[in-house]
Amino acid sequence: MNGTRRGVISDWGGVLTPPLPEGIRAWLRSDRIDIEHYHEVMRPYFDDSVPDNPVHALERGEIETHLFERDLAALLRSTHGAPVRAQGLIERMFAHFDPVDGMYETLRSARGSGHATALLSNSWGNGYPRDHFAATFDTVVISGEVGMRKPEERIYLLTCEQLGLEPEDCVFIDDLAHNIETAESLGMTGILHTDVESTRRALSRFLAPEDDHQRQPV
Repeated sequence: MNGTRRGVISDWGGVLTPPLPEGIRAWLRSDRIDIEHYHEVMRPYFDDSVPDNPVHALERGEIETHLFERDLAALLRSTHGAPVRAQGLIERMFAHFDPVDGMYETLRSARGSGHATALLSNSWGNGYPRDHFAATFDTVVISGEVGMRKPEERIYLLTCEQLGLEPEDCVFIDDLAHNIETAESLGMTGILHTDVESTRRALSRFLAPEDDHQRQPV
């Protein structure tokens, strides 16, 4: 590490947006979907107990979004007896993922100080607030656009490569511990995001000049 240029790689959902459960719950209420049944349906996909996991395939861009919407809508149950509408389901699901201005400001400050910045996000075929990206990131890596997903090592390495940095020169910010674990296994510094202020403090320590790192007590 040369102590002058470092990379900051950030997740999107749950880091640059409010926590994922908040956005999902807002969608479920808006669409009048049975919340407990939704969690029951989705649990096998998130604990990875389903073979040929369709969520993973969606994140890699291996299946079309409208086909995933069709299959998911068929599994869900409304609270008013009508079928769950498949068309536009993913757009509605992510409609409440508003930008967290404080995190964007933190990343823009790092970039303005000469550090490289990247977005690394697992996509469900959802849209992103890309109007925020040009001023924030040097590169954007979306899982469905590159055919790989977190926590696969290769997507982390691709992101570092696009920044022109080694993993050891990068910090990775995510709200999911298993994604952090892979980053750290590759040599990155991991920051498990819980709120803007704690992430900002951790990031400032990482971006401090090399000699400042050496003076800090262990």
